[in-house]
Amino acid sequence: MLGQTRLEEGATGPRIMGQTPTLHMLYTCPFCWKVRGLIEHLDMNVDYVSVNGMKIGKEVRFAGDWGKVPVYTDENGEVHVDSTPLLKHIDAAYNDGKMAAMGDAARQEAWLEWADAKMSKATVPILYGSIGAALKTTVRISKLEKFGFFAKRLYAWAGFPIMWGFIARKRVKRDGRTPKKLWHDLLTEFTLEHGEHPFFGGEAPDLVDFAAFGYMRSISPFSQFALLEDHTAGMAWYRRMEGSLA
Repeated sequence: MLGQTRLEEGATGPRIMGQTPTLHMLYTCPFCWKVRGLIEHLDMNVDYVSVNGMKIGKEVRFAGDWGKVPVYTDENGEVHVDSTPLLKHIDAAYNDGKMAAMGDAARQEAWLEWADAKMSKATVPILYGSIGAALKTTVRISKLEKFGFFAKRLYAWAGFPIMWGFIARKRVKRDGRTPKKLWHDLLTEFTLEHGEHPFFGGEAPDLVDFAAFGYMRSISPFSQFALLEDHTAGMAWYRRMEGSLA
């Protein structure tokens, strides 16, 4: 699966003018996968830099007080942050703004907000919604991300009760649906909006497609992805999105 490709090691800070752009990211970060999907679709030459999961703020301090990933440094050394603005920037700078110009601008903006408000928050319940799922997720993350020897074990065994007990369980209880039902409902709502078209953007994907794809793709390295695979329309769209990547 494309979402299971290991990250490459790269530079630890911003590049200078004329150098290859970099994307500082975590392998399992849904916001990072939004941006990486668009980069791959446009077949851009970008170095992916895997940051230490326990030292994110330190490793991206060159981005000011942002303190999170993704962080994109362009060929001129300019730093750009925040996943949805990054989608718009990359489309404008490297794709002549073609995706932003697809269809109705107000509709696209509304659904970008929908994806950020709904799908982004649904990733936590499905990955950490039960204590067993949370343990599997933190152990898997500790193997996929860049951690030190002790930090890897600390995250794997101390992280899961925090994610389950203090975050995921509250979200599941507040929503009232199982994580699978929540995702199936979101995928139904999203794919119905496509009408007779293969993508939200019509015959080709737009920024909303890449936002939604990134959130869904971030679940793909985990066993919980199987909970989504029996949503016929959602998986058909997901496979089409995979096929759109360079």
